[in-house]
Amino acid sequence: MILGIAATNGQPAGNTSAELRYTPDHRMLRPANYREWIWLSSGLGMSYTPGPADQNPGFDNVFVNPSAYRSFVATGKWPDKTVLVLETRSSLSKSSINQNGRVQGEVTGMEVHVKDERRFPGGWAFFGFGRSGQSGSLFPASAACYTCHQQHGAVDTTFVQFYPTLLEIAKQKSTLQEHY
Repeated sequence: MILGIAATNGQPAGNTSAELRYTPDHRMLRPANYREWIWLSSGLGMSYTPGPADQNPGFDNVFVNPSAYRSFVATGKWPDKTVLVLETRSSLSKSSINQNGRVQGEVTGMEVHVKDERRFPGGWAFFGFGRSGQSGSLFPASAACYTCHQQHGAVDTTFVQFYPTLLEIAKQKSTLQEHY
């Protein structure tokens, strides 16, 4: 589990205060334009537990809100109101003219990792949106994603180690976690 999601509702993409939107019952609203944000990386068949490789691996696509990206590039740190979106997709082989390799298929889920220091103890939280939910449910603090990200995140509680361009910036700015 990785990311943070938001909605802009017609606001400029760089206006982070307008991007984080919650419902009265503390759900997070899904962004309509996250694919216009900064793409950080894609993974194929990623798993955080040992075991045999999946015969039909899925893709992970990670996006971050533009203002958080610009701040990270400048400082090597994530600012408050950072929103990371993890979009998962099926993978297809022998699709159209493709005879080898894999291409991305339909969306299978979405998770969000968001930094909202006023709202969440520890500053970060995770939300699950499922395949197409318009609002996401907060994962309980006991969910394994919190511990995993604290123990293995390269910068703050984020998996910058999977974003090659940002990993280099974190090295240059000396913001990598000691355990990484």
